[in-house]
Amino acid sequence: MNDKRGVSVSSAASLTAGVAGRYATALYDLARETNSVERVEADLLALEAALGESADLRDAIFSPVYPRTEQAAALKALSERMEFGPEVTNTLGVMAMHRRLFVLPRMIEAMKGLLAEERGEVTAEVTSARPLTKKQREELARSLHEKVGRTVKLEEKVDERLIGGLVVKVGSRMIDTSIRSKLAKLQNAMKEVV
Repeated sequence: MNDKRGVSVSSAASLTAGVAGRYATALYDLARETNSVERVEADLLALEAALGESADLRDAIFSPVYPRTEQAAALKALSERMEFGPEVTNTLGVMAMHRRLFVLPRMIEAMKGLLAEERGEVTAEVTSARPLTKKQREELARSLHEKVGRTVKLEEKVDERLIGGLVVKVGSRMIDTSIRSKLAKLQNAMKEVV
């Protein structure tokens, strides 16, 4: 589907992912050169949490209404207050001055991916009807490790609409054992019988 300027939505998403990937790679390389990988990761996780909690911060960063100099100044103040290292502080400043803050969430995700790859980890998004117990978490991580051959880091979400069971996404693979999914399949099968 095209927007009014004639740019397809898929190519816009691809462009955003490319820009985010380039910033993540540059920051990752810089963090490795300065032996600050752990600090950069901690800074980005703190920034991600702050973005999730503050609508005002999201507005200041993502709104095109604010001039780039104001966004850069706001991010510098935020970096000082949150005590970010120079790698993240400078990257945010460059992104603000080049009007690339719109890719910040994707850049953080890309950076997490690079760090996980370095550690030999893979992330599994697990959605369950209720929070998993420690034992369930351990068994699921062990089972997924056996299937993918890598250390598995679980990102958990709760969605009561599943009724029961799990939805697990590892890369492009998805396993849906939720009761909601099973009921939908049963409903579709019953429609075909009629």
